[in-house]
Amino acid sequence: MTKISIITACLNNASTIEGAVNSVLGQDYPDVEYIVIDGGSTDGTIDILKKYQSRIATLVSEPDGGIYQALNKGIGKATGDITGFLHADDFYNGSGVLAKVVNTFDIYKTDCLYGDLQYVSRENSNRVVRNWIAGSYTYGLFLKGWMPPHPSFFIRQECYTRYGMFNTSLSISADYELMLRMMHKHKISVHYLPEVLVKMRTGGKSNKSLGSRIKANMEDRKAWKMNNLKPGMFTLLRKPFGKIGQFF
Repeated sequence: MTKISIITACLNNASTIEGAVNSVLGQDYPDVEYIVIDGGSTDGTIDILKKYQSRIATLVSEPDGGIYQALNKGIGKATGDITGFLHADDFYNGSGVLAKVVNTFDIYKTDCLYGDLQYVSRENSNRVVRNWIAGSYTYGLFLKGWMPPHPSFFIRQECYTRYGMFNTSLSISADYELMLRMMHKHKISVHYLPEVLVKMRTGGKSNKSLGSRIKANMEDRKAWKMNNLKPGMFTLLRKPFGKIGQFF
């Protein structure tokens, strides 16, 4: 049976972490390895996590250098064939998501897979704020400013061994850089699952302010340069503007 590892990185997320944990533990796929990397929370997050410790394969709580270092730590501890991430503010769109993901990997023998994502209100998770319909991937879409939603992105663990993990010199755009490196530079095989896999509460690190968006755009430029890739003339302008349609 194909084993899937799910990694949650958290820091002082007492208000939402239980929802994320229950979303993973409530999946109906039988072979899920759940790894939680906490950055040394002081708000009660650890007390909540300890309630589920017997069902969490690996629980680490110690200071780290940020979310991408924490995710790399989780990747290093993962023993599954496939790896995915569920952030502390997020939850899966139903109990059958991971079963669909694994089944799709098994059928199409793909290296990575992604689906759609919904942003929901932080105060009311039933209220959808944005719909991120990623669409099918064809090579070259990154040049047009496209990227898939990282929370809905799953990849074979062996790809990290071959091509590396998150680049922790980037503080906001390391997820973009990783997918650019895997899909565009190294051309791993890709499959699109046209369903909402993950729901994300608004207010994430990369989209909570104009300053964050400007910093993300600057890091996006670095992502191309550090991979010795050349973006198109309007690639990095089209990336943020391409998200406007998600609000309608």
